[in-house]
Amino acid sequence: MQKILEEAISRRGALHGSLIGLAAVSLPSVAAWAQPPKSINDRMNGDITPVHDPCIIRDGDTYYVCCTTMDQKRQGQIPMRTSKDLATWQSIGNAFPAIPDWALKMIPETPGIWAPDLSFIDGRFCLYYALSSFGSNRSIIGLATNATLDPKSPKYKWEDKGLVFESKPGDNYNCIDPTHVVTPQGERWLAFGSFWGGIMMLRLDPRTGKPVPGDHKLINLAARPTPQGGLDTIEANYIFERNGWYYFFASYDYCCKGIFSTYYTAMGRSRSVTGPYVDKQGRKLTDGYGSVILKADQEEKEHWRGPGHCAILRDKDGRDYIVYHAYYKPDGVFQMNDEQRKKNHVGEPYLRIAPLVWSKDGWPTAIV
Repeated sequence: MQKILEEAISRRGALHGSLIGLAAVSLPSVAAWAQPPKSINDRMNGDITPVHDPCIIRDGDTYYVCCTTMDQKRQGQIPMRTSKDLATWQSIGNAFPAIPDWALKMIPETPGIWAPDLSFIDGRFCLYYALSSFGSNRSIIGLATNATLDPKSPKYKWEDKGLVFESKPGDNYNCIDPTHVVTPQGERWLAFGSFWGGIMMLRLDPRTGKPVPGDHKLINLAARPTPQGGLDTIEANYIFERNGWYYFFASYDYCCKGIFSTYYTAMGRSRSVTGPYVDKQGRKLTDGYGSVILKADQEEKEHWRGPGHCAILRDKDGRDYIVYHAYYKPDGVFQMNDEQRKKNHVGEPYLRIAPLVWSKDGWPTAIV
């Protein structure tokens, strides 16, 4: 598992993990709820590992999670899981039977599909996804749509829409970790990227879900510049609107190293979807700043490392949840042999879900 993680996923890039609609809504604060939200992570069970780069959406009374394809030997791509209560999860197979032929021809060395993003607009589910190879910015983002997420429905069928955008060696951006953003005004945007130049944003044509013809202008939303001009350790963005603010989340530092992962999740906000995004201290995310919302040395009891690649779920009761992966680190891990580590799922990525509570000045805290 560790080898798979290191070779298949470290580009990455936090999710439009996803929402069923992004219309502006007045949401309750924690004080408005009958009871403060409790941790879901303590009750998580079922098929919750391996889950890396999760995205989430609700369809009717069912929650769906998609994630990066972890098993390189498997033909099926983009594992899917369902739940009725956010706590108990069941695998329901894969979205795609295989990597689309056109995508495999463009990125023949890809180990599988990475970092899916689910959203719902104009009566259809949109699934954006990325293909790349370890340590490269030769990457592509593709799109497929479906009328339903229920594999048992006669309407269930993913329609391949092909290439959305690509990056090549020499570009100062990397087409991975897509996040589909729909504003309350109906504008559609695609945010993506990591390392090469940080997180970028591109305007989409509402009719096609692809870039506006003739307008491929990229907007830099966040970066972590280094004095030596090295790679930006930021990826996996997620953006959503709440009460007139656009909130931006991203993963900083390094994933995919199991219990040695240094990933953490930081955030900022802006009155405009295109930024500039600033943290709680008013510092720009393009200057490398961000306010921490998930980190291993918070109340994770030291059993969970590298929390990142998040998505946000706005549920039917008005509550918000942050959905992410983290690597399991049980007690006594360094006294275990290889067989014991495998049995105890050491270093495997797990699905994690935490309710968000909002301060009076509009900043979230995760109840991990």
